[in-house]
Amino acid sequence: MADVDNNAVILGAICTYVAVMIAIGVWAARKVKNNHDFMLAGQRLGRLVLTGTLLATWTGAGTIIGRASFSYTYGPLASIFYSLGAPVGILVMYLFLARRVRQWGKYTVPEIMESRYGPSVRLVTAFAILLAYTGIMSEQVRGLGYILHLTTGFPEEVAKLAGLAVIVFLAFSGGLISVAYTDAISALLITVALVGGFVFVLVGVGGFGGLAASLPADHMTWSGGLSPIQMVGYVLPTLLLILGDQNMYQRFSAAQTPEIAKKSTLGFLAGDVLFYGAVIVLASGAAVLLPGIAPDTAILRLATDTLPVAFGALLLMAGTAFIITTGNSYLLSAAGNLVHDIHRSLTRREHSAPRELLLTRIAIVALGLFAYAIGEFFPSVLEIQVFSYTMYGAVVTPSLLAVFLWKRATSAGAIASIITGIVATVGWEFVLDKPFDWNSVLVSLPLALLALVGVSLATTPRPDPTAAATPPAESS
Repeated sequence: MADVDNNAVILGAICTYVAVMIAIGVWAARKVKNNHDFMLAGQRLGRLVLTGTLLATWTGAGTIIGRASFSYTYGPLASIFYSLGAPVGILVMYLFLARRVRQWGKYTVPEIMESRYGPSVRLVTAFAILLAYTGIMSEQVRGLGYILHLTTGFPEEVAKLAGLAVIVFLAFSGGLISVAYTDAISALLITVALVGGFVFVLVGVGGFGGLAASLPADHMTWSGGLSPIQMVGYVLPTLLLILGDQNMYQRFSAAQTPEIAKKSTLGFLAGDVLFYGAVIVLASGAAVLLPGIAPDTAILRLATDTLPVAFGALLLMAGTAFIITTGNSYLLSAAGNLVHDIHRSLTRREHSAPRELLLTRIAIVALGLFAYAIGEFFPSVLEIQVFSYTMYGAVVTPSLLAVFLWKRATSAGAIASIITGIVATVGWEFVLDKPFDWNSVLVSLPLALLALVGVSLATTPRPDPTAAATPPAESS
């Protein structure tokens, strides 16, 4: 009876959170006048809101479920190594990218690519991002389905469809205005929940010493039983995704000024380290307190089976926040690619502001359904995460970074790199079925880089590439 009462409290807390998010979505919908408001929030985001939306967007089901699954399976030390990709990438954004991206002020990454390489690269890039982002969205749908299934007892498929409906609604209603403000609130909630859960679990396992003594021996090594090359295969996808992630670029473009865009990365870095540290301890503690459960559900089962009901409710609210904010962010971003990059490039037609906004909202619904279908092909959230991050990081990021860092890159080189990355990733994952149990990034990234450099050196750049790749000067 107590378990039923606890689940009712937790479900009530989650429903309250979702209701607040929906109310914000309805409010934000009234603020949207055109696609500029919808996609870039009118470039009105201040530092605190921008920091919150960066953090909440990045830490979704891939963190609360995928990263927790890795920590539960391989241990805390291997998880620290696995988690290095994001902090390193954020530092690179602070030093080299955030300010410049805001100066461009583009809606999408393919727009940036077109400025340097031409319209053909814009179209190819948009297709590649759609492939990656539908996978990432499917992570969020499955993750929210897990939470609703655990707290309501509904069949998992019904729970996933309910989660999909919430994610689609928030992206559909207010665009980035809705997403940014719900993200900022969620980031605060997530911080409180993870820190509280971290303290409770650490006390429950007898501190760091008790945790280390209770874990299997191979969980207390830096490899967790994986080979060095397998570990690199887990680190690289995260690093490559965050360096080129359109969601990050879109949020920098939505900042009030280039300086705010740059400074927001410092809070993003601090929050990322805090969140990852808490997730590592929570999931490793679950390996001690709840042995034998499905790794994907490590933190979720802590909330329902181990923590006091108040902490459990808060932690699952935070998990819901993680997933919803990330899901609607990637959904909004992918819809921008479909309408702004692919549809416009293929039809060569300019639409009125109301029609373009309508097309973007239709795209959000269609992509949400497609993401749900894609998720059925993968056995776990961690598997989806690694594939999707590789599909973006190894396919898009090399040519994108070359826009800023290598003037000799050419259109032919970018196209060759993107196509090579897609073929190598899909072939390694689905045709060859991951030989040696290596993640596909270990193969697709070197091949994509080789294609970019080799074909670029063998072809002629577009006229005056320096001028084409220079963002507009910051206004005073």
